[in-house]
Amino acid sequence: MTTLDTPRRILVTGGAGFIGCNLVDDLVGHGHHVAVFDNLSRRGTPQNLAWLRERHGRAFEFIEGDIRGSEAINQAMASIEVVYHLAGQTAVTTSVTKPREDFEANALGTFNVLEAARLYGDDPIVVFSSTNKVYGGMEDVAVVELPTRYTYRDLPGGATEQQPLDFHSPYGCSKGSADQYVRDYHRIYGLPTVVFRQSCIYGPRQMGVEDQGWVAWFIIATTLGRPITIYGDGKQVRDLLYIDDLIAAYKMAVDKIDTTAGQVYNIGGGAERTMSVWAEFRPILGRALGQPIADAPHAEWRPGDQPVFFCDISRARHDFGWQPQVGVEEGITRLADWVRQNRTLFEDA
Repeated sequence: MTTLDTPRRILVTGGAGFIGCNLVDDLVGHGHHVAVFDNLSRRGTPQNLAWLRERHGRAFEFIEGDIRGSEAINQAMASIEVVYHLAGQTAVTTSVTKPREDFEANALGTFNVLEAARLYGDDPIVVFSSTNKVYGGMEDVAVVELPTRYTYRDLPGGATEQQPLDFHSPYGCSKGSADQYVRDYHRIYGLPTVVFRQSCIYGPRQMGVEDQGWVAWFIIATTLGRPITIYGDGKQVRDLLYIDDLIAAYKMAVDKIDTTAGQVYNIGGGAERTMSVWAEFRPILGRALGQPIADAPHAEWRPGDQPVFFCDISRARHDFGWQPQVGVEEGITRLADWVRQNRTLFEDA
């Protein structure tokens, strides 16, 4: 596995977020010159930045800025060779209540990053963190209900990148438009861009809340004795990808940029790492925490909630040799151990 062996000048937008801080930690640890760009507005980001400083001191640069304004990101782009664009609004529910904020963070923010790369950078590689929500509810795909889960009737390997786009919810629209802008900046301007349509990512330093980061939220809530609500019947299926495997994909796609430039990849756990959000997750959570987990109350399904989504990851495997390594139960156990060791991060939240 190649891992960006030559030190590079790298910008990580949203670098103090869950995915961002784990990526920065890895990149700085491998000798890259990293600039973290973040407005520190999301819960947990100041603590993540402090964690990075504790581990790496001044070995990376921190730029407090907001991608919704172009000036700061323009200045940050100078001399950058690789951009990992992770900043944005991440919750469907928030997008419904605050659609303008969602649009400005995701659509306008991504446009500003792309324009900065085009006008103020030297054709840097841009890797964009998109979402499987660009496929919408996939109402045209047949779904089968089983005792503990839903599954696709005709897509045993999961949804491919050829699944029609169907932006559902303001979040789907804002991320979907950004997704297409990133792709088109390669076609029109020749900028080497890569789009990752990501499934459920989980791992340490994820400050999960009820409307975003459900794996971490269930672990945090159970550890602290907080109530959990299951929206729908709990048999909704998602594919889970541990953070270390996502970081490997980010780096491998850059290593193979001659192949990956201008491409879109579904990045998730794939068919082998699927789980229903409560019926199958609950016993694994019990084993990870060493305690029986009581059933939780159920509420109405959330708008646009897919009964099943998992992605076909064969294109990433073919193009740049990536394959997840961490199994679901192993990853959940790692995250549960981290939450228990760091429960003070959540006690005042």
